[in-house]
Amino acid sequence: MQRRTFLGLGAAALAAGALGGWQLIGNGHPPLLLSARDDGRGRHYAVGYRLDGSQAFATPVAERCHDVVPHPHLPLALFVGRRPSTQSYLIDTRDGQLLQTLDSPAQRHFYGHAVFHRGGEWLYATENDTAEPGRGVIGAYRLQAGRLQRSGELSSHGVGPHQLLWMPDGETLVVANGGIRTEADSRVEMNLDAMESSLVLLTRDGRLLSKERLPERQNSVRHLAVAADGTVVSGQQYMGDASDAATLLAIKRPGQAFQAFPLGEAQRLAMTQYTASLAIHDELRLLALTAPRGNRLFIWDLDSAELRLDTPLPDCAGVGAVAEGFVVSSGAGRCRLFDCRTPRIASRPLHLPAGLWDNHLRLA
Repeated sequence: MQRRTFLGLGAAALAAGALGGWQLIGNGHPPLLLSARDDGRGRHYAVGYRLDGSQAFATPVAERCHDVVPHPHLPLALFVGRRPSTQSYLIDTRDGQLLQTLDSPAQRHFYGHAVFHRGGEWLYATENDTAEPGRGVIGAYRLQAGRLQRSGELSSHGVGPHQLLWMPDGETLVVANGGIRTEADSRVEMNLDAMESSLVLLTRDGRLLSKERLPERQNSVRHLAVAADGTVVSGQQYMGDASDAATLLAIKRPGQAFQAFPLGEAQRLAMTQYTASLAIHDELRLLALTAPRGNRLFIWDLDSAELRLDTPLPDCAGVGAVAEGFVVSSGAGRCRLFDCRTPRIASRPLHLPAGLWDNHLRLA
């Protein structure tokens, strides 16, 4: 793809409602929780629920999905296939209609994450080049006539790219290169002794701006959250010895290097070398992290790194910010709301189906 293809796209205005009740941060309508979910028989669904418990849709899909990417101003969302899926699903979020099954091209598979550009015309997805396994690429797809069409790809400037997000300027991508090489249709790690994990910033036309690494070679940078001031936080999955003191949470503040976020030893040990979803609440300046293998949810003050909450939550999965604080899903228990507006964080269960929620949720 020619670089000029990406340039000069204007940002469309976001549609805004004026409804009361639950509110998504920065929006005016009651939020729709979007996530992948299984049923008791192992069948896969793309689902949407209002936080009052009412179901908007539950659409059967062929392959298990990972993250969800809401369109910035249309009632659409892409449910992204979980590595090494070759399918993702474009869903009408009003009624759950499956609008398109998006197939990855030959010798590519999805890594579970994508982002729409703020203008809504372009989508970027992390992918694996299976002809040269582990070579990270970012597939570029154009939304035309209600369908996504692949237009080209960029280099992720690393191996095994996982999550990518926009920086606040809306034109710079931050990419978590997990550093793990896998074959075409496998989740088996092929290079744990020679991992090349990194945090990369690049322009929307693919130009590398920075590439930083954590000190532990076997520490896979996987998931991200970005604050409105440009602070980037990453959660890691450590592939080395269970007793190693790995950097499981890291931060890159504006103008500073990528470095460890100060964790208490009890919290690091409780994560059992594995983190999942992250979310930042910009108004409350809070950071939330799920650690499903340790069955723990953590919340910190983003600026001071003060621990605000360390609480058990079975197989905690996705986390997203709402006006009150954070919504957290669970693979084994109830979804919960954590109200963070007072010094003492309170939680209550939501009237949503219990269990079987996948790793991520998005509020649209």
